[in-house]
Amino acid sequence: MIRLIALALCALLALTRAPAKAEDGGPVDLELVLALDASGSVDMMEWRQQAQGYAQAFTNPQVIQAILAGRHRSIAVTMFQWSGYALQAPMVPWTRIHDTASAQAFAEAVVDARRVIFGGGTSLSGAIDYGMRQFGRGFAGTRKVIDVSGDGSNNNGRPPMFARDAAVKAGITINGLAILNDEPRLDSYYLDYVIGGANAFVMSAPDYETFGRAILNKLLIEIAGIPPARPLLAAQE
Repeated sequence: MIRLIALALCALLALTRAPAKAEDGGPVDLELVLALDASGSVDMMEWRQQAQGYAQAFTNPQVIQAILAGRHRSIAVTMFQWSGYALQAPMVPWTRIHDTASAQAFAEAVVDARRVIFGGGTSLSGAIDYGMRQFGRGFAGTRKVIDVSGDGSNNNGRPPMFARDAAVKAGITINGLAILNDEPRLDSYYLDYVIGGANAFVMSAPDYETFGRAILNKLLIEIAGIPPARPLLAAQE
């Protein structure tokens, strides 16, 4: 009996130390779903460059300052990886970022996440549809954004504009980060067929080496909620 009581007390202490669940999320300035390309065109080095670029961006003091400048002084973020239409896998669950420590924890989770080796093609429509299903998990965001990054156009599943239009109808903005190493005009493709909603824009990166800079600038615009100068921006902007 004493042993059972001791175990129960240990369990209770563990629960009190556990981070808040998404169901207890509450209001935030932004609910941000990050969709990271894990299709066959992305090798392991490029995968790591994406993950490290996101991690470095979220721990950048400018990003943390932008988060703290909002009304609720916090955002909620989740990340998944995607390939073909029905091929997606979670990477980091919904996380409230409200200070340097929570930003660092999210960044570490991104870097620690394992890649799922997918078959199939490249389905931007599948990524958007899956991203839409991630909302409604407890947080109440003033804005809702799906942020799709990738290096190829849609070649699997329904056309991406149908998924985009469904998301926009639900009040969700789709932004894109187009990596141009394989398709030099992919940013224009994203502009025409992928992005949509309030203040939607595409940030382009010439290659994976510039991905980190592009995602930093992209996050600053998204978190601040300031309309971009143009719907198509280069990494250095």
